[in-house]
Amino acid sequence: MSDLPNCPKCNSEYTYENGALLVCPECAHEWSSSEAAAADEVRVWKDANGNVLQDGDTVTVIKDLKVRGSSSVIKGGTKVKNIRLIEGDHDIDCKIDGFGSMQLKSEFVRKA
Repeated sequence: MSDLPNCPKCNSEYTYENGALLVCPECAHEWSSSEAAAADEVRVWKDANGNVLQDGDTVTVIKDLKVRGSSSVIKGGTKVKNIRLIEGDHDIDCKIDGFGSMQLKSEFVRKA
């Protein structure tokens, strides 16, 4: 049996190698084997103090943050409950009372 990884797009087990690329015959997705190895690594989100964050945690904003497109500011010390961790530059998705849905960077929060 082949020890090739399943397709990251459709999870098909029928992948094959084509030179330096891995190919899925079902959805025609192509990716490199180094991307497959990077996808196996588990991302760990950490706050400003180095504590590991998880979905559903409560965090506290450590400094005043300007809200882009608005004249309002999120004050330091604001508690944010039930965060959701996402991929990207702003890696925390949350709802802040008085502001609504927002994304924050993990470097500006600490675990409460």
